[in-house]
Amino acid sequence: MTNISKTVLRPTYGAWLVLMAAVLWGTTGTSQALAPEAATPLAVGGLRLLVGGGVLLVWAGWRGNLQGVRYWPRRPLIVGGVGVAAYQLCFFAGLDRTGVAVGTIVGIGSAPVLAGLLDFLVLRQPLSQRWFIATGLALAGCMLLVLTGDSNESTVDPLGILLAVMAGASYATYTLAGKFLLDVHPPDGVVGIFFGLGALIMLPLLFTVDVNWIFEPNGVIVVFHLGIVATALALALFARGLIHVPSSTAVTLTLAEPLTAGILGVVVVGEALTASAVAGSGLLFAGLWWLMR
Repeated sequence: MTNISKTVLRPTYGAWLVLMAAVLWGTTGTSQALAPEAATPLAVGGLRLLVGGGVLLVWAGWRGNLQGVRYWPRRPLIVGGVGVAAYQLCFFAGLDRTGVAVGTIVGIGSAPVLAGLLDFLVLRQPLSQRWFIATGLALAGCMLLVLTGDSNESTVDPLGILLAVMAGASYATYTLAGKFLLDVHPPDGVVGIFFGLGALIMLPLLFTVDVNWIFEPNGVIVVFHLGIVATALALALFARGLIHVPSSTAVTLTLAEPLTAGILGVVVVGEALTASAVAGSGLLFAGLWWLMR
């Protein structure tokens, strides 16, 4: 009886861990919106990586998951680090132009579609009919988002949408790079190296922007939250959740990220979405649901 109970409870436990990670990721856009006015997307993304990457590296080293890292394949490590850095730049810049709700929905919603395209181009995995239907729905949703928006509501412009899609592409890229490493190397080590390299890439750029706002009360809170809570803690929860649930279930549960971002963007930040923006987001979600169903 005890063994049966543990088997039943483990998937529930893992699902809650993944869900909590997704909710924490969904707070990143709102955190930037609540940062001091002097905070720029470059500064926010760079400081998030610097703090989060540092914590992840220390954690991986403390657990002994960085042994022999000098012998790991260099190309996936470099691609992963560049992808992580590019994601921070594009994601926060996209949110700055197009709003928390729409920017997060487009960025996260486009990632699975772009990941399928990368699998085809790099791994030579054939694209299914399901993928083409999902891609069509997602592109239709993005078109509606590009064509909507006015001065009184959430600002949605083509460049903001493009930056959000580039963030999704960056996310798909460093995820693909991780596939070449995770089969033989510990997840904590791979994540630590990726985010540590991303932080090193972003570090020189931080000297070109004003970061004095981090000494303001809300600046300290934002950097702490983004680096430790929404990056290091969220990734730790996600990695442990994957032990107890299938990856397909985990990916579906991470839809809580754009859902959280959308709710916070409207309720906390005060963004208002047009009917076209809502319809476009719905189409994008429909494509993602069709891909995961």
